[in-house]
Amino acid sequence: MTKIDEPAEGARQAVYQCRLPLSSTTITFVAEVLRGHLRTIGSRWRKLPPGRIAMIVLAVLRHDQRLADMAGGNGVSASTIRRWVLEVIALLAARAPRLERALNKISAAGGDVVLLDGTLVRTRRRAGPADRRNYSGKHKVHGLLFLALTDERGNLLGISAARPGRSNEITTARHNHLCARLREAGLGALADLGFVGLDDQPDDAPVIVTGIKATRGKKLTAAQKRANALLSCERARAEHGFADLKNWRILTKERMDARHATRLLRALLVLTTTEITR
Repeated sequence: MTKIDEPAEGARQAVYQCRLPLSSTTITFVAEVLRGHLRTIGSRWRKLPPGRIAMIVLAVLRHDQRLADMAGGNGVSASTIRRWVLEVIALLAARAPRLERALNKISAAGGDVVLLDGTLVRTRRRAGPADRRNYSGKHKVHGLLFLALTDERGNLLGISAARPGRSNEITTARHNHLCARLREAGLGALADLGFVGLDDQPDDAPVIVTGIKATRGKKLTAAQKRANALLSCERARAEHGFADLKNWRILTKERMDARHATRLLRALLVLTTTEITR
């Protein structure tokens, strides 16, 4: 619940407080990562202590607080807040798990399958023809496409690099050599109908298991419909992983430069994994 302090007579601004719905474990983790980085680079002084900086950065990421608003309430400039946000994002993204290691870990633990899905993160529209490639004809908005893998419980394992919004999910998966990586780990993936045709070796044991599409000349049988329903029930946990990720409201409409998008998503992956493990 937001609490607004009554401004003093003649004051032009009011300072508000809002609840940060994160565990102390996550806040402490970010503060320790930043504190270790400051020791490494030999930084002896910052405008605010690492714990306070961690709170400010998490507020920007979780609530999509405007930099100027956070700056005014903490006695620093907006450019300083931006520098802190980018610094923490880079530190967290460096800790994101490598996809190969995550898949091998699932395989070593006796897992058989992972869940595959894609999502579009909306971005602001920029002027000029160069931004046309970020326009998604499917969603009718500008954005960047990401693929994510989760385990059977819906815990996020890895996120692909950003692709222009006009890309489709199959092209993005092939760009990231997803089938080859799954085969190397000895795993399969459950995916939706958007990934039909992705498997490059369908005659062998398939690594991408999708539903069955109906065509104009061939309707689905009752057995095929039941198979699709069962697959959808298993895949629902992947949506839980994306829901956890999009609780970070900075993804409501990504306003950073597109080149920072991949780093941002991987930083949020680390924070989501720290906050939620099923």
